[in-house]
Amino acid sequence: MPLAVALAAALCLAAASDPAERLPDPTQEARARALFQEVRCMVCQNESIADSEAGLAIDLRRLVRERIASGQDDAQVRSWLVDRYGEFVLLQPSFSWANLALWLAPLAAVIAGVLALAAHLRRPVLPDAALTEAEARRLSDLLAGTDGHDPALKSSRDDPNA
Repeated sequence: MPLAVALAAALCLAAASDPAERLPDPTQEARARALFQEVRCMVCQNESIADSEAGLAIDLRRLVRERIASGQDDAQVRSWLVDRYGEFVLLQPSFSWANLALWLAPLAAVIAGVLALAAHLRRPVLPDAALTEAEARRLSDLLAGTDGHDPALKSSRDDPNA
């Protein structure tokens, strides 16, 4: 048990940011950390820069802190990030006409799937067609091996040993 506690403490210390990176004003640091949760790591792509240790994420954290320290508000920092990296840099991109397709694509896919399933289920099931008397006789002859053809006349392509 003491080993587990020591290991957990070591992991917490490893995950803590370097005090030299932090902003001296706790309010500004809190704003920066909140923004870190909203910004996508462009290397990891499904992690925020707060959770990533990629070099780009570290640089983005530093840049966000610099902008906050220079007096920019959160909206200005977000706008700067979007201008520089595009809407993709935000983990939750804003709703706009430009990215409407991204927001509606999952809904359209579900609707298309439901419509395809409904069309498949509503398709009538056709009964098996009965064979005519001539077809039944021909099938019986084929199965019995008496289809009226002379086996000696088989071509070499029908015989794998030829």
